[in-house]
Amino acid sequence: GRAAGGGAPARADRASKLCARCGRTMEGRAKWRESWAEVRFCSKRCRSNPVGERDRQLEDTIVELLRLRAARATICPSEVVRKLWPDAWREQMEPARQAARRLAAQGVVEVRQRGQEVDYASFRGPIRLGRGLHFPPPPPAAEDSH
Repeated sequence: GRAAGGGAPARADRASKLCARCGRTMEGRAKWRESWAEVRFCSKRCRSNPVGERDRQLEDTIVELLRLRAARATICPSEVVRKLWPDAWREQMEPARQAARRLAAQGVVEVRQRGQEVDYASFRGPIRLGRGLHFPPPPPAAEDSH
């Protein structure tokens, strides 16, 4: 349906997808109507700062720390950034939360608050991360060459 008085579609009818950078939900906009399939980023900021080496390092460290814990255990994103940047971890918290959103979108991790899984694209406040349904299996053990 359309919004009252015509115009753009009602909010519930708009298509949505996740930003490839920050992992937040984007809703279709009138200016994107013709190019929605090509839209990957929610903002100029995300478009000008694509996922890079630091982001992959955060994602890998999230998986590594979860792998070191019991299967149902969780970690805090601050553990990830403190491991990588002990003296400058506060500035890396939002990138760590973005990495968590990207991994949650793939099913690699679950985002939890107060022990319950929450919507990874729209959470607010403190979170913990647990293994998701698509958490990768451990790499094969290196064979002893003796």
